[in-house]
Amino acid sequence: MFKKRLSFIMLSVLLLFALTACGQSRDDIIEKLSKKVDHLNGYTTKAMMSFKHGDKQQKYQAEIWYKKPNYYKVVLRDENGQNPQMIIRNKDGVFLLTPALNKKYHFESDWPHNRSQYYLYQSLVKDIVNDSTAKFKADDDNYEFTTKTHYPTKMLAYQKISFKKGSLAPLGVKVMDRDMNVIIDVVFKDFNFKPKFDSDAFDVDKNELSMKLDMDLPAMASKKQPFEILKPTVQFKNTELAYTQDLKEDGKQKFILKYTGDKAFTLIESKNGEAKETLALSMNDADLVDLGFTVGILTDHSLSWSENGMDFYLVSEKLSKDEMKEVAQSVVGKVNK
Repeated sequence: MFKKRLSFIMLSVLLLFALTACGQSRDDIIEKLSKKVDHLNGYTTKAMMSFKHGDKQQKYQAEIWYKKPNYYKVVLRDENGQNPQMIIRNKDGVFLLTPALNKKYHFESDWPHNRSQYYLYQSLVKDIVNDSTAKFKADDDNYEFTTKTHYPTKMLAYQKISFKKGSLAPLGVKVMDRDMNVIIDVVFKDFNFKPKFDSDAFDVDKNELSMKLDMDLPAMASKKQPFEILKPTVQFKNTELAYTQDLKEDGKQKFILKYTGDKAFTLIESKNGEAKETLALSMNDADLVDLGFTVGILTDHSLSWSENGMDFYLVSEKLSKDEMKEVAQSVVGKVNK
């Protein structure tokens, strides 16, 4: 009997040792991820991102570069690789480039450290480390964490983050609402922890010129969208659409939607136009905001963004920044004029 009990104890110890050696425990993997970030010198990756807005689903391509300590480059394109936008952070600040429109914005911003980013490795690991209730599971090839989120919208409550065993490279992120419905689905590929960057890899002017040279302008021109008026589908209590107005201002067609009530706001839509020369704007009182499908410019009382050949400008004294973002992300419903 004693020998059987001793054998059982030895087997248990060996099993525990094997599990620990394989890095199967939650705390062990979190520690490894933390050390990975602490010793991170840089990385590059590509990602396909899918976003669900009501019944509408859109896909976007992303290319992400990071160089220690605080250099970032994120390029966002539509599913066909067109309509690029680029965010660059270097020693001079944060820049948003939209080369198709000849627009360049300069921000005094703490991006990307001012909020969670579901396509940045450090941000994903930080969310795991900061959630003491994060759930963990492992299979033969992957690790998966389910955590709470820290995104600036109540719509996104949870996320599942998967990593490849061994390298700890991220495989994907599923961001979900309170009912665990997937709203954002990110799939990473070609993740490289040891990239080699040119000395001007994060130079704004060089990247702006490179993007313009790479753009397929004839294809973009042939795919220009008609003036399709859209309305937000999000609903606020005691708030309703009061009127719409179609007008021309300085030869440019605009459509105005005016909402009144407890959460009053105004949304102005117009077709965007390309500036003849690069328009460089310094945004001292504004910040970047990730809308998923595009990058917006956010102030205390306004939010502007461009998508599918259209410019949108949302202004409100009653909406919070999170609520303005919710409105922007819900602008998918057609207006019957």
